[in-house]
Amino acid sequence: MALWDRIKESASTMQTQLTAKKNDLKSGAFRDASMAMCALVAAADGTIDPSERRKVAQLIAGNEVLRNFPAEDLQRRFEDNCDKLTADFDFGKVSVLQEVAKAKKKPTEARAVIQIGIVIGGADGDFDKDEQAVVREACYALELPPHEFDL
Repeated sequence: MALWDRIKESASTMQTQLTAKKNDLKSGAFRDASMAMCALVAAADGTIDPSERRKVAQLIAGNEVLRNFPAEDLQRRFEDNCDKLTADFDFGKVSVLQEVAKAKKKPTEARAVIQIGIVIGGADGDFDKDEQAVVREACYALELPPHEFDL
């Protein structure tokens, strides 16, 4: 199986698992951590261009699990995290990873945050090394073993 197909299949599998847990993923900590994860993936290469912001925002709006929350609330949180990362990537990354870590008290939510990162990162069929690296860092922030997610 080609790498491209494995990435698409993995993202699809993660989305199916997330949808199955939708009713368990309604906390503020999950919401905040998910939006932080989306911003991290969008900024994985150190920059976020406007088209990338729009693309990730569309993926957030279309994600079945994230429909548990008001779209404008998710957008505001995503944009706030993106702004932190664009103002000063290294300092912003520390702050955004702290947001991600809010979900570590509940293992189901922590794993779902990582799965969202993989779904967002793999949505374009190219879960690149920078995206994998920030999702791996998020695993550490959530005290999850990266190998559990093939990272």
